[in-house]
Amino acid sequence: MRHGGRMAEVVGVLMALVAGGAGRSVGRGLGPGAGHVQVAIWPGEVVGAGSERAATVVDSTGAPKLVGGKPWRYVERVAVATLTVSQQTAGGTGAAVVVFPGGGYNILAIDLEGTEACDWLTSLGITCALLKYRVPCVKTGPYRDCRTALADAQRAVGLLRAEAGRWGIDPHRIGVLGFSAGGTWWRRSVRGGRGGCTRGWMRRTL
Repeated sequence: MRHGGRMAEVVGVLMALVAGGAGRSVGRGLGPGAGHVQVAIWPGEVVGAGSERAATVVDSTGAPKLVGGKPWRYVERVAVATLTVSQQTAGGTGAAVVVFPGGGYNILAIDLEGTEACDWLTSLGITCALLKYRVPCVKTGPYRDCRTALADAQRAVGLLRAEAGRWGIDPHRIGVLGFSAGGTWWRRSVRGGRGGCTRGWMRRTL
């Protein structure tokens, strides 16, 4: 399977979904699989709280809509931001990557741009931390930025670094991987860009 072709297909499906043109089969919020640990990234919040739910995109007949020959799922109405950590399946390298899925700040393409990336990373000996950031959000400015998503991203990177010993990773070897909307603010998430949280604020809330 060529991943480039599959990603090109999902862009069109995502655009239709965000505009309300795609069907869906709705279920409960998507939780971590076996062997993964999910934590709320903000103090006082509880994993699974709120009205979050997962759905499989379907066509007009109710059959799963395929991308690259496979059905795909998304998560919507995320009120509690979480980080799901997947340990490497091969020899550990000490490195880790935080993955930011896309979805136009309205949904999260949680498998195509999330769990599939984590499966690939862990097979290379890299710990993967999948961020489920809050969506939908209020978009601001000329580029329709999402300030809550940026705050969640910065918090996730800081939290993973602070808890590096717990996960057996090197705090100086943490990277980020963003798709679509999740890729528009990845650089600011690790450099403290304007409109997000500051390093001092991060230290005070960990």
